[in-house]
Amino acid sequence: MSVLDHDTRLMDLAVSEGRNGRPSPNPPVGAIVAQHDQVIASGCHERVGEEHAEVMALRLAGAAAQGATLYVSLEPCNHSGRTPPCVDAILKAGIRRVVIGREDPNPHVLGQGMERLRARGVEVVLLPNHRGAIDLTTPWSKFITTGIPYVRLKLGLSLDGRIATRSGASRWVTGEESRAKVHNLRSTNDAVAVGIGTAIADDPSLTVRYVTGPSPVRVVFDTNLRFSPSSHLATTAKDTPTIVLTSTSASKEAADTLTQLGVLVLQVETSAEGRLDVTAALQALAAQAIVTLVVEGGAELAGSLLATRSADELHAFIAPILLGPRGRPGAVDWAGPDVPADAPRIHLPHWELCGTDAYVWGPLEYPSAR
Repeated sequence: MSVLDHDTRLMDLAVSEGRNGRPSPNPPVGAIVAQHDQVIASGCHERVGEEHAEVMALRLAGAAAQGATLYVSLEPCNHSGRTPPCVDAILKAGIRRVVIGREDPNPHVLGQGMERLRARGVEVVLLPNHRGAIDLTTPWSKFITTGIPYVRLKLGLSLDGRIATRSGASRWVTGEESRAKVHNLRSTNDAVAVGIGTAIADDPSLTVRYVTGPSPVRVVFDTNLRFSPSSHLATTAKDTPTIVLTSTSASKEAADTLTQLGVLVLQVETSAEGRLDVTAALQALAAQAIVTLVVEGGAELAGSLLATRSADELHAFIAPILLGPRGRPGAVDWAGPDVPADAPRIHLPHWELCGTDAYVWGPLEYPSAR
């Protein structure tokens, strides 16, 4: 086995370890301390404010870290935040070699950790394009470089692209297995969002119920502040954090009423079409330390995200039913492309069955405008 293959295999283990943490708004990171083929210790950044992955792995390795190799999925930090710099812990432990899966994309710290380690005589290896390390931190990378959350758009629809019957009934278009998958998606994101139309029609709770996991922050996009103070989301806002995004011209009285219930009301500018400016709304959510956002509807909100190329992933659950041409409009309300070649599409889609439903998901790519 070549040195590169050996390093790649152990980096894969570090990435797997990193998936065990939930440190948002910090990046997920995994680390492995190894002597040749023997893994001595591993660690991940479990929660914000707690020790980083490198520090955990080095602590567990103890004296055995002397002269060993540290595999870490993201460049070690060289600055103080809630915790001291990881570079200090690496140097103190006597690590001989550090293999890194990805440079820190934060423009304020890019490369600084590697530079200091090399200056102190530590061999530093940056693996070329390690897919797992890149994928692990892709959402955080977007957040830290653009000031906008990583957006996952979820759609539930019939074979003919409808989200409800002609009477407006939408429970349930997809099956129980799909709903469990959606709840798992909620539990792995910082926030879940719907448009005001969905909030009024369904009066959802937007909590995690079908699986074990934390409930995300709940978000409603509501240009004219029609959000009812008697809704389930409003009356439970002190139990589960709830945000309403509305326009700068929204009623102050209505906003004050919601605030008293524990709802955080954020006012942003509107677009030329009179809807909330998507970029401004997402920036407001990022300012609340929301790194990842799953959007579950409705059609106007989904259309705005696609029209502005703000959705990064698509998760579509397709039920084997037909709701007919008089059913409610499609899952996405937007002008759409002129020709199929210009349509946003899932790059390298993943397909699976959820009960009797088809589930397709993956990163979205947007062809260049002609």
